[in-house]
Amino acid sequence: MNSLLQQFQPISLDEMKGIRLMNRTDTKFVTSKVRLMQLLAMATGDYRIQETLGERNIRYETTYFDTDKLEMFRAHHSGHLNRQKIRFRTYVSSHLQFMEVKTKNNHGRTKKKRMAVTDMSLADDEKLQFLSRHLRYDAATLTPAISNSFNRITLVNNDKTERLTIDTGLWFRRANGNQLTTDDLVIIELKRDGLYPSPILQMLRDLRIFPHGFSKYCMGMALTDPSLPKNRIKLKLIEVEKTLWRDGASLYPQK
Repeated sequence: MNSLLQQFQPISLDEMKGIRLMNRTDTKFVTSKVRLMQLLAMATGDYRIQETLGERNIRYETTYFDTDKLEMFRAHHSGHLNRQKIRFRTYVSSHLQFMEVKTKNNHGRTKKKRMAVTDMSLADDEKLQFLSRHLRYDAATLTPAISNSFNRITLVNNDKTERLTIDTGLWFRRANGNQLTTDDLVIIELKRDGLYPSPILQMLRDLRIFPHGFSKYCMGMALTDPSLPKNRIKLKLIEVEKTLWRDGASLYPQK
């Protein structure tokens, strides 16, 4: 994969900050590494790749918090549109860390608020003030629920009207020691200005890569804890497994 990534022209983080997708739509796709390699080969002329500190496939680590009753997980599993998630995200290479609250409203729009932090403790006043402004749940009930890590490639089209993130090497770990690595799984998210044509959409269609919702938090919880309710998520997991099986891959590690 690295040789393919080197064929893209780079775009710096400073240039990325200038991209404003004012009429943005977000769409997720799930596919296998086999089809990802085909997609990257097709996209080299139309897209640039984000490069940070010389890296083009950047490692992320994330820890999601939830209440002691897992209210955020249960709200997502029940299909509530008006829901929230809280996470700490670390950019491994740069050692930057942020606390983030994501809120999805009744219209399906997601807003993210974040602040730079140096640890995941919820004891200091600055974090508590941030949470009181942006989170509907009592901070005193929050504990780490699950951690994950993955590698992320970020592509931007030449007209700077869309951004594509590609996540691979996804790994989940629960506090009780349960963990899972999904080597074959690729999660793509397309953020684009709906007023402009998208080069990647036709490439995705040509490769039979179709839209598919995938919450890393909820999927990770379902995959690592058999005791959780997951009727809705189970259908998504079956669809993901079928998508990977088509390419001779699997959602689960080979024994």
